[in-house]
Amino acid sequence: MIGHYLWLAVTAGAVSLLTPCVFPMIPITVSYFTNHATSGIRSALIFAGAIIGSFTALGVLLALAFGATGVQRFAANPYVNLLLAALFVAFALNLFGVYQIAVPSRALTALDGAARNQESQGSPVAGAMLMGLTFALTSFTCTAPFIGTVLVTAATGAWHQPALGMLAYSTVFALPFFVLALIPQWASRLPRAGRWLVSVKVVMGFLELAAALKFISNADLVWHWNIFTRDVVLALWVALAGLMAAYFVASGPGTVARLAGAAASLGVGIWLATGLVGRSLGELESFLPPPASQRDSYVMNLNWHLNDLPGALALAKQQTKPVFIDFTGYTCTNCRWMEANVFARSDVKAELNQFALARLFTDGDGPVYETQQAYQERTFNTVALPLYAVLSPDGHTIATLPGLTRDPAVFLAFLEKNARVQ
Repeated sequence: MIGHYLWLAVTAGAVSLLTPCVFPMIPITVSYFTNHATSGIRSALIFAGAIIGSFTALGVLLALAFGATGVQRFAANPYVNLLLAALFVAFALNLFGVYQIAVPSRALTALDGAARNQESQGSPVAGAMLMGLTFALTSFTCTAPFIGTVLVTAATGAWHQPALGMLAYSTVFALPFFVLALIPQWASRLPRAGRWLVSVKVVMGFLELAAALKFISNADLVWHWNIFTRDVVLALWVALAGLMAAYFVASGPGTVARLAGAAASLGVGIWLATGLVGRSLGELESFLPPPASQRDSYVMNLNWHLNDLPGALALAKQQTKPVFIDFTGYTCTNCRWMEANVFARSDVKAELNQFALARLFTDGDGPVYETQQAYQERTFNTVALPLYAVLSPDGHTIATLPGLTRDPAVFLAFLEKNARVQ
C-alpha cells in the first residue's frame, strides 16, 4: 500500500510542474541564480530544501494535529469531502479564467524583497531560503488540489504517511528547480509561457472538476444517498472528456497539438464509456464508487456479515470455520482496488467461501464505525485500510495481511494457508 501511495505522491509532484503558477517561475528562478552565480551548489540545495520543507511541513502538522485515527476520520467526514469538492470547483473556475486566485502580492513582494536584501548583505543562504519559500507560496494556489489529494489519500494509513507523502511530492516538485539553479542557461532551451499554457490551464480545470466528483461521491457513500453512483460519476467523466475535446477543436486553428489533444480526449471518453457497460477500468476503479452490487452485504456473490462481527463469529462456531475480516472504508481507494481486481476473481471467491465473512467499515458516520475502528486499532495496532484478518471461532487472531497487494497470488496464498481451523 505504501508503494501505491508514494507513486501517487510522486506523480502528483510531476504533474504539478505543468500548472500555470509554476512554469512561469522558471525564468524568475534562473534570473535570480544567474545574478548570484557565486552561490553555487549550497544555495541551490538550500533553495530546493526550502521548497521541500514548506510543503512537507503541511504533512507533519497534519499528522501531529490529528494522528492516524483523527486524520482518517477527518478525511472521511462528508462535510470535509464536500468542502474539498467545492475547493476543486473553485480552482477549476480559476483555471477557466472566471476569476483569479492569488497569494496577496504584498506578502510575496515582502518575501522577495527580504530574500534580495539578505543576498545584498552577503547572506546567500538566507536569500536562497527565502526565495524557496516565496516560490512555494507563489505556486501553492495551483498545487493545492494535488497536495489535497496526497494528504487525503494518506488518511487511510499510519500517522507518518502525510509527512512521507509530502516529502515525496515536494522532492519531485523541487528537483527541476534545483537543477536550473545550478545551470541557469538551460532555461533558454525551455518553451516560454504563452498560448499553450492557456490550454494547459483549461485541461487542468477539467481534471479538477473530475476530482471534485470523486469527493462528492465519498460523501454520498458515507451518507448513503445512492445518487453519485459509479455509473453517474462515470457518465459525468465521459461528458467532461467530451467537453475537453470540444475545447481543443473550438479554441483555435487545427494545429497538430490541438488535434492530438482532441483525439486523446475523445479516446479517454470512449475508454471511460466502456466502464458503463460492465468493463473493469483497472487502476481507475480505485477512485470510483463501488458498483451497486458491492454496496450491501452480498458482495461479489459472497455472503458478508456487514458491520456484524458477532454474527460472523457465531456462524464460525456453528460451522467450525475461521472468520475472515475485511476492514474497509467508504472512502478507501485501495479497498476499492482490491474489491475490483482481486476479490472479483473466481479462485479468490472460492477460497473466501471457506470462511465466515465479516466486512467492517471504519470510516462511516456514527458510533458503530468508531467502535469498529477502535477495535481494529486496539487488536491489530493499526487503523490502516484495507486490513485483512483471520480469526478463530473464539475470536483469537490467526493471521493478518496488511494493505493492498497487487499480486493476487499473495492474497490467495494467505487465504489458502488460513482456511482451516487449527
